[in-house]
Amino acid sequence: MAKRKTARTRKTTSRPKRRTPKQADLSLNVIGFAFLLLAVLATFRLGFLGVFLANALRLLVGDTYILAAVLLGAFGFMLMANGELPEVPGRRTGGLAITYCGSLLMMTAMFFQQANMHSRFLAYIWGALSAEFQRAAITESVGGGLIGTTLYSGSYFLVSQIGTYIVALLLMLGGAMLFFGVPFARVVHVAQHVETGSVAMSRAARHHTVSFWAKVQERFFEDSTTASGTPETKATPKAAEAEQPATPAAPNNTTSEAAPAKSDDFVIDAPTAAAPKSQAPVSGMTDEPQPADIAPDSTEDTDLPIRTTKVAENYTLPPTDLLTAIPPTDQSAEVSTINKNRRKLEDTLASFGVHAAVKKASLGPAVTKYEVQPAAGVKVSRIVNLTDDLALALAAKDIRMEAPIPGKPYVGIEVPNQQVSTVSFRDVVEHLPLDETHLLRVPLGKDVTGRVISADLSKMPHLLIAGSTGSGKSVMINTIITSLLLRTRPDQVKLMLIDPKMVELSVYNGVPHLLIPVVTEAKKAAGALNKVVAEMERRYELFAHASLRNMGEYNAKATAFNATAEGKKTPMPILPYIVVIVDELSDLMMVAGNEVETAIVRLAQMARAAGIHMIIATQRPSVDVITGLIKANIPSRIAFAVSSGIDSRTILDQTGAEKLLGRGDMLFLPMGASKPTRIQGAYISSEDVEKVVAFVADQQPAEYDQSMEPTEDDLNGIGASKDKDSEDEYFNDAVTLLKDQDSASVSMLQRRFRIGYNRAARLMDELEAHGVVSGPDGSKPRKVLNRTGQATS
Repeated sequence: MAKRKTARTRKTTSRPKRRTPKQADLSLNVIGFAFLLLAVLATFRLGFLGVFLANALRLLVGDTYILAAVLLGAFGFMLMANGELPEVPGRRTGGLAITYCGSLLMMTAMFFQQANMHSRFLAYIWGALSAEFQRAAITESVGGGLIGTTLYSGSYFLVSQIGTYIVALLLMLGGAMLFFGVPFARVVHVAQHVETGSVAMSRAARHHTVSFWAKVQERFFEDSTTASGTPETKATPKAAEAEQPATPAAPNNTTSEAAPAKSDDFVIDAPTAAAPKSQAPVSGMTDEPQPADIAPDSTEDTDLPIRTTKVAENYTLPPTDLLTAIPPTDQSAEVSTINKNRRKLEDTLASFGVHAAVKKASLGPAVTKYEVQPAAGVKVSRIVNLTDDLALALAAKDIRMEAPIPGKPYVGIEVPNQQVSTVSFRDVVEHLPLDETHLLRVPLGKDVTGRVISADLSKMPHLLIAGSTGSGKSVMINTIITSLLLRTRPDQVKLMLIDPKMVELSVYNGVPHLLIPVVTEAKKAAGALNKVVAEMERRYELFAHASLRNMGEYNAKATAFNATAEGKKTPMPILPYIVVIVDELSDLMMVAGNEVETAIVRLAQMARAAGIHMIIATQRPSVDVITGLIKANIPSRIAFAVSSGIDSRTILDQTGAEKLLGRGDMLFLPMGASKPTRIQGAYISSEDVEKVVAFVADQQPAEYDQSMEPTEDDLNGIGASKDKDSEDEYFNDAVTLLKDQDSASVSMLQRRFRIGYNRAARLMDELEAHGVVSGPDGSKPRKVLNRTGQATS
């Protein structure tokens, strides 16, 4: 039987199934749609998810997240539309990436420069973005994100701020060249053509300008040269070009010099030797004698105020050549010190977590003022509380804070200089213009920027000067008096000098500006002040009679009246200013405190309109010398170096004077100012003062006003008034009561006169002092000794 053939089955291996092109396109379409959806949500910040996605992009690329979202959406749209990855040349992709990184670096550099931050960049950006994620909002700028901040951290460390800007520009330029396929040689070729064209244009413009200027000079000077007989000479283009000076800059005492440091906007103001102002030199008024408002001899009447001083016809103001010219001190070494201190300040503040940048440094005669701008969110008190730490870092004797500087968004830090420059009195006087309408304007010195600071006594209207011994008070008073002698005539300003120390102001005896000789006795000084008060009252009576309000209006009317009178009528007297200067108030307050305080307060309250002004100096700024009434009526004050902040508060009502260096370093607080100005006072030597006094005294002898000198009756009246004030009003009634009594007690006086115990006890002491009752004898009543109330021997 034939065998059945069986079919042999072949073993076949299963091949993997391939995705169809349709399935591959579908997956890329889904990815592209997802990218497009995420880009739309992030761009328009739709809901919580949109804000979260926007902050995620900001974490990477910062404030350019919208551009990144648009690029992401465009990429997703191309995937969704084509179903395949777009073919982009690597050169264009690289160029775009490089340009984008350069833009991020530029944005980050601008962001941190505006925020005044120079360290811990990544920590700041991470903290800001973390807060944004927690708030689920977009509220503040973050620069170029983590990518830009990372690039900025490296570039700032390597090439600083300016170098970072250069690197960012080069990245953007190189990326654009790579993206568009522009070779570098072509860029250089175009730049050469631009440079050649610019040079040609500048030469043509310069040639036309020189030709035009030569024609203008020829036309302008043709008539004048012909009339004077000088042969005409045409200016050649080269000569005309040489005659064209550069545009002159405005005269200034400071030069701005960019210092090599971290920030490119840091400026150092260093004073330079500037020529005095030629338009208003003080000595320029001395060539011609100044006419005086001289009243005839018939006007000298005892009922009138201070008699008019007759000035010599040839009287001239003292020239400034009498003063010693002090050469400026070389402070060039301070500029390098400023750069070092600037870096130390920023590093020290950063070590305490205070982000701030030093924007400017002003080199003054004695101190350098650094203007520090704190970053956003930094409290000013944090910088002020680091005063001692900054002084330690700078190895300075002491530093003073001005937080903030009035009118500026900066905190001022004043550091003493290693080399102190002396401020010459001659220099500040020559820079002060002479103005007949501001006779009482006196120079004080220079501030920390080198500007000359002056004060007008007629605007103050009174000045209080206080400071410890040797701080510069006497030099300041000599400066003020000498300035008045240099700028005024004897018929314009009268001086009353009170010097209880007897040695400071005695050099001015014999000056024709004095009302009376320099007063050196404390009791006589109180009488002299009372005479000034009487003069003030007489002037007000004169103003009331003429229906005028102040001395300026009266003098204007008197001048006009005298010009029209022509000898037919009795002329009106011209009133001079009166400046009362007290060199040491504490001695006067110890001897005759009540009378002196009363006179000073009355003058301070009322004397301004009468043309009377006071300058009071003391070396003991305590409340028993500078009383509340005196402070309230003398708003303008100068504080020299004091020993404690309490003394500074007594003078200025604020601290700061205890930080001063002495030797003319002072704080000037004029009336109406909220904060004082630091000034280095001008220095004048005793020899210069004697030269000016001798020059003035030789021209005209002193004519003292006898009516202003206190008499013996006035001096006795001071003591009598004091005794009278100390006597109780019930004294005579108590004497009458005790006539019929054998004993007396304090309780009896209390019951009879219905007064308190303290007053009754003082009354009993007065009765004992006059010998009416005996002294105390334990708890026993006092015996009545004298029933008449007359003092017994």
